[in-house]
Amino acid sequence: MKLAAALIGLSLLALAGGSAHGSDEIRIGQTLPYSGPASGFGAIGRTQEAFFEKINADGGINGRKVKFITLDDAYSPPKTVEQTRKLVEQDEVLMMFGSLGTATNSAVQRYLNGKKVPQLFVLSGATKWADPQKYPWTMPGMAAYESEGVVYAKHVLRTKPGAKIAILSQNDDFGRDYVAGFKRALGDKAASMIIAEQTYETSAPTISSQLSTLKASGADVLFGVVLGKFTSQMIKGVAEIGWKPELFFVPTSASSISFLEPAGLDNAVGLISSSNQKDTMDPQWASDPGVKEYFAFMKQYMPNADLSNSNYGAGYHYATLLMTVLKACKDDFSRENIMRQAAALKDVKLPLLLPGITVSTGPDDYLPFQQLQLRRFNGKSWVGFGDVLDDR
Repeated sequence: MKLAAALIGLSLLALAGGSAHGSDEIRIGQTLPYSGPASGFGAIGRTQEAFFEKINADGGINGRKVKFITLDDAYSPPKTVEQTRKLVEQDEVLMMFGSLGTATNSAVQRYLNGKKVPQLFVLSGATKWADPQKYPWTMPGMAAYESEGVVYAKHVLRTKPGAKIAILSQNDDFGRDYVAGFKRALGDKAASMIIAEQTYETSAPTISSQLSTLKASGADVLFGVVLGKFTSQMIKGVAEIGWKPELFFVPTSASSISFLEPAGLDNAVGLISSSNQKDTMDPQWASDPGVKEYFAFMKQYMPNADLSNSNYGAGYHYATLLMTVLKACKDDFSRENIMRQAAALKDVKLPLLLPGITVSTGPDDYLPFQQLQLRRFNGKSWVGFGDVLDDR
């Protein structure tokens, strides 16, 4: 009888807390590409490791310490499955947080929802993450790729209505979502304005042939839906073939300095992207309390980091978002309550969000970020311009 009671107690503890490691510890799992073609994003996880180290040093969350376990999936879906199963079944994490990639997260979405493990703030803007009816345990952490595509198309229509547009996109859900939003915003004009389209596979060594084909079309606007090393290849490749599109867009996820540097920062001048975050390197934010707080954290916990790499800021930004949810849980760290609090955010301001942009969610609205501002690269940093936009 005593043994049965003990086993029941352990089972209830695992259900309520997501692990059997005691109620004084919050176990959080994550997969990121610390190796492979998208390894530059590893800076996100390293920042979050340091962030939770600071949280623990300050007393934890509602008296509980955080155990943050971030593993390398090399941006490979089979590896993501393997590492996620390890985190859930062996490390007994309470939730998955901030894992990166569309294909990688897709590979474990059904598994995590079947296990009723929160898949919180997925670092991918695929539209499908915001589907609380079908996947109630999954929530995105980025503005939807479609929304971002809409914003870029609106800018083209407003500033260059006679544009001849070329599109280079990654041949997966990531690329297709961006292009779908871009075309949706162009409306009836999409058929005449888009004069060339090319795609590439993530396994491809180069994209030089696609760039040559797009240049030959005579396009004067280029929308490059690229990631990781392909960002560098595209920017450098366009310069090498002497193509100077008047408007040249890359998605937010491709805008880190770490991707621009290999291409030569001079070649990236004039590049347009978007963001909902303050560029911490922009002098206009030098006196901003949120940015000063970020720099103080980096100085203490990651003194050797290259602060011009926006992936560090992104890691910090998403960690502050998760903190908002965890603090709202108070003493109830059941998986159900974590999702309940994540879906009840109202006009939340975060230290690195741009002024006028807040986070709001609801039981039927899993998109935390629905506003963006365009920004242009000046050779040193990204400079915001225009008003805050949404995809309506």
